[in-house]
Amino acid sequence: MKSSRSRSRNKNRNNTRPSGGNIVNRVFDSSGPEGKVRGTPQQIVEKYTQMHRDSLLARDSVNSENFAQHAEHYTRLLAEAQKEIDAKREEQEQQNRERQIERDRERNERLKAQEEAAAAAPPPPPPPPVQPEDAGLVETPEEAAPPKKRRTRKPKTRPDQTSGDGAAPEVAE
Repeated sequence: MKSSRSRSRNKNRNNTRPSGGNIVNRVFDSSGPEGKVRGTPQQIVEKYTQMHRDSLLARDSVNSENFAQHAEHYTRLLAEAQKEIDAKREEQEQQNRERQIERDRERNERLKAQEEAAAAAPPPPPPPPVQPEDAGLVETPEEAAPPKKRRTRKPKTRPDQTSGDGAAPEVAE
C-alpha cells in the first residue's frame, strides 16, 4: 500500500501547464514544424514571427499560417502572464497602502495619547538653583576627602654639630 504522501506528489504531474513561477522568464521547448524552438515566450514569438515572414516570402502559405498560429499561442501566453503579474502587483500595492494607512492611524493614536498624558501630568519641578561657586563644577573624590595632615620632620643633626652631651651647639652672635 502506497503512502498518501507519494500519492499527493504524483497528483500534480499530469498538469499540462506549469503552476507558479514566472512564465515571462521561463524557458520553453516548443516543438514546431521546423523542429524545436527553445527560449522564453518572447524569444519564441520572435522566432516564429521571423519564420512566418520567411515562409511568406517563399510563398508557402501552409507553413506561414502554422508559424503564425504558433507565434499567436505564445503571444497569448505572454498576455495572460502579464495580466497575472499586473493583478498580483496591484494586489500587493493595495495591501501596502492598507498597511501604511494602519501604521499612520496607530502612530497618530500614539501621538495623541502622549499629548494627552503630557497635558494631564503635573509639570516637573524646576531644577534647584545653581550656586555661583558650584557653577558647572563637579565634585571629585579628592575634593570630598578631608586633606591629610603632613608630618614635619625634625632636622637631622650632624655628629660634629652636637656637643658631647647631645645638645646642639650654641651659635655666637
